[in-house]
Amino acid sequence: MTREDPNWPRASKWLANNAKGDQSGFLSVLGVPLNCSLTPGHCDQAPAAVRGALARYSLYDADDGADLTRIGVRDFGDVTLSGSSAEGNFFRCVDVMKRAHIGDSTILLGGDSSVTRPGVHSLGFPLERCGLLTFDAHYDLRDLEHGLTNGNSVRALLRDGLPGANVIQIGIQPFANSPAYARVAREEGITVVTADEVYLHGIGAMVSHALATLSDRADAIYVDLDLDVLDRAFAPACPGSRPGGLQPWMLRHAARLCGQHSRVLVMDIVEIDPTKDVAETTCLAAASFLLAFASGMAGCVTT
Repeated sequence: MTREDPNWPRASKWLANNAKGDQSGFLSVLGVPLNCSLTPGHCDQAPAAVRGALARYSLYDADDGADLTRIGVRDFGDVTLSGSSAEGNFFRCVDVMKRAHIGDSTILLGGDSSVTRPGVHSLGFPLERCGLLTFDAHYDLRDLEHGLTNGNSVRALLRDGLPGANVIQIGIQPFANSPAYARVAREEGITVVTADEVYLHGIGAMVSHALATLSDRADAIYVDLDLDVLDRAFAPACPGSRPGGLQPWMLRHAARLCGQHSRVLVMDIVEIDPTKDVAETTCLAAASFLLAFASGMAGCVTT
C-alpha cells in the first residue's frame, strides 16, 4: 500500500477529483479511444493507461515554479464509441468533444491519430480559420480511397477544407514517409520541420515560430501530439516510432509552450498502445506532457 503524503499531492487525484483550482485556468480532459490504426493494436487502452500514469507525478513544475493546484480540471471520461470506424464515429466524437470544451483548453487522450480530424472540427471555427500544429514522425497524408485510418487524418482535413498553409508539422523523420506524400505536403503548402531541423535550431525556437505563424492565420489552434515523434527508446508503445526521433524533454517543453498560448484550444495525445509499453516509459511520458500543458496554462498567456 502506497503511503500518502499530504504535502505531495498526486496528479492522478487532481484529475480524478475534478479540482476547482483558483481560476488561473481550467482544463478539460476527454478520452477518445478510437482504434483505426494501420498497424493492429490496442490504442483504445491508452486513455486509462495515461490517467493511471499520473499517479507517479506531483503537481509542481520545477522548471517554471508552477503549481497545478491553481488550475481547475474536469475529467469527462471516455467517448462511448459505436464500433471501431473513424467515419462511423465522427459525428459522435465531435459532439462529445464540443460538450467537453467548457474551459480554457481541452486535452484529448487518444486513441490513434484518427482522433485529430474530429478534434479539429470540434473547435467550432470555420476550417479556414483553424490552425493545426502536429508533432509527428509522419505526414498522415495517405490516400483516402480505402477509408479513414490513423495514417490519413491530415489528408482528410485538407479534403474537408483546412488550408494546407494552416498546417505545420514538426518532427518528420527520414525513411518514415514516401515521396508521394511529401509531394502532397509541398503542393498543399504544408510547412514541414524535420526532426534533424529541431535538433539543429532547438525545439523552443521551432514551436514558438510555429505558434506565431499560425496565430497570424487562424483564430484557433489545434495541437496533435503523436508520440511516435519520440525516439523509439522513449516510445516503445508507439508502433510508428523509430530511432532518431525527439526526446521527452523536447515534447514536454513544446507542450508547455502550447499550454501558454491563448489560441491553442485543444491538444490531443495519441498513438500509444499500452500493451507494447516497457516499464511504462511511453505512458509516463504522455502523462508528463498533459501536465506540462497545464503548467503552461498556469503561466503567462500569449496571444
